[in-house]
Amino acid sequence: MFLIVTEQKTFDEILRMLEPFKKIFVMGCGTCSTVVQTGGEEQVKKMAERLREAGKEVVGVTVVETPCDARILRRDTRKVKDAIESSDAILCMMCGAGVQDVVEHLKKPSVPALNTKFLGLIEHIGEFYERCRACGECILYETGGICPIVRCPKGMLNGPCGGMFDGKCEVGGYKRDCAWVLIYNRLKELGMLGIYKSYKPPRDYSKLNVQPREIIWSKASGGD
Repeated sequence: MFLIVTEQKTFDEILRMLEPFKKIFVMGCGTCSTVVQTGGEEQVKKMAERLREAGKEVVGVTVVETPCDARILRRDTRKVKDAIESSDAILCMMCGAGVQDVVEHLKKPSVPALNTKFLGLIEHIGEFYERCRACGECILYETGGICPIVRCPKGMLNGPCGGMFDGKCEVGGYKRDCAWVLIYNRLKELGMLGIYKSYKPPRDYSKLNVQPREIIWSKASGGD
């Protein structure tokens, strides 16, 4: 089990991403974002109120218990399916992994309302696929819910690079899909292909949550 720590983007940034859309569905997270108080019921309700004041039509709200679990996402959104389908976009108050699950399974433009700061892993047995590196500068709106920092071995923000051939990546011998081909196809599917040409500036590494790590010594390990 792990806890993903997030922080809310500025409201101006959220409105900028929502500018092309009129009807908004607001979705929160009942697990990590609720604990961190960035996307629980109270925050979702407040966000909906601010969006209405800003002239947006909020067609519905919900808090999914665990939006990064596709099974639970599908279960918890059945009762609001009509509202989601009537929306132009989903404002996701959850981590980057949750945003990607939402856009992949609900097939709607999904706007991240939060920046993912870091992942606190406790312990879990099973198979996992990395989808978010907690870079603190989420650009999933511009990339159709596919993170190039994670999915591209080179972490390219503007691709594909010259190593792509027939939709495959040179890294690993052309066995994996090129992340930027996946992004292109996803944006085309969502009717957002025009945004593909937008330039993504170099990452601002000052936003990474890099802190000095405290070394803990014990008698057993020979510490004082």
